[in-house]
Amino acid sequence: MKLRESARGRIRLGELGEDRLLDHLLHRVSLGRAVAVGPSDDCAVVETQASRNFLVLKTDCVVEGVHFSPSANALDVGWKAMMRPLSDFAATSAVPQFALITLIAPEQTKVQWVKDLYRGLRQAAKRFEVSIVGGETSSTPGPISISASVVGFVERDRWVSRRDGKVGDDLFVTGQLGGALKQKHLRFIPRIVESRWLTKNFSIHAMMDLSDGLGADLPRLARASKVGFKIEMQNLPLTRGANIGNAISEGEDYELLFAISRRDGNRLEREWQKKFPKLPLTRIGSLSKPSTNNSQLLRGGYVHFQQPN
Repeated sequence: MKLRESARGRIRLGELGEDRLLDHLLHRVSLGRAVAVGPSDDCAVVETQASRNFLVLKTDCVVEGVHFSPSANALDVGWKAMMRPLSDFAATSAVPQFALITLIAPEQTKVQWVKDLYRGLRQAAKRFEVSIVGGETSSTPGPISISASVVGFVERDRWVSRRDGKVGDDLFVTGQLGGALKQKHLRFIPRIVESRWLTKNFSIHAMMDLSDGLGADLPRLARASKVGFKIEMQNLPLTRGANIGNAISEGEDYELLFAISRRDGNRLEREWQKKFPKLPLTRIGSLSKPSTNNSQLLRGGYVHFQQPN
């Protein structure tokens, strides 16, 4: 949607939504030749001099009242704050190494709460051998906000973005979808191990993590790859107690969604079961030619600044 000059000063974030806001903010951003992937993907991937690997950068945040409730356990909040950017590393098949933490909190926040928060951050970082090397603190009237910025690397022949999906590719998701808001959204494990195995053994054309729900994230992958998609709703892997609507629209699953050639997909299913017998892998559909057929569009998913329908 292109805004008329006279309307730009009046439109509000809630009318625009996150994706269209980013389109407006980023379309004039100039990228140097060293940038392999910049804004609008899961991580930034850049070249560095005299290195065989790409440098990978990602920042993410959790905000009280948006990503966690005021009554949430601080240990769990710290875990989630660290694991969110690491889930984006999984989507890029990258290895995280260093993290910077920014804490913005009201002065009345209890010191013990902050200590527990950092214990959760440290536990999550230790899980993937990430070193917390610094950060910043600041006061605010509220709410509490924690930002984690992570730096790492990925080999030049193993990095994945959202942008190279091909017509005819099979679409797979790891794990199960739906119900995360009641269960795992504070204590999930990013699929870094699985992602690294995938890119070592297969050619993954496009990949992203499911943080905002299949209904928001799959269309993003399709747009980035300039393709359409077909979903077999009956094949969606549902968490116990969840329904198809939950799987599409709730978000916070932090599973991998990826595209792979149909020929490799058949072999993948056999080898995955041997390597990860306790983690389901499900073919949920395929990529197709771009289409305006609304029956193939998923409704739902979480979009910042935009109220759900």
